[in-house]
Amino acid sequence: MKAKQEMDRDELRPEYEFDYSKSIRGKYHKRLLKEGSNVVILEPDVARAFGDSSAVNEVLRSLLDLTRSTQRLTKRSSGRGVKPRAA
Repeated sequence: MKAKQEMDRDELRPEYEFDYSKSIRGKYHKRLLKEGSNVVILEPDVARAFGDSSAVNEVLRSLLDLTRSTQRLTKRSSGRGVKPRAA
């Protein structure tokens, strides 16, 4: 029992050791692009305004709805049906 208690706690178990010299940077990058996954990095001040990714998605969806509903209000009129004023 004493041998287990004396085990150094800073040492990793052999099953947790990983040889980083064999790792490949960006191994799944192409697959993620093909599957349509994307990552957006928020600036720190913007990230503080939201609790999690679902909050960001909710706000962006509401912004999209707002732009769709106001788009017809901001389009220029074709000018038909409006008589020019006499000078």
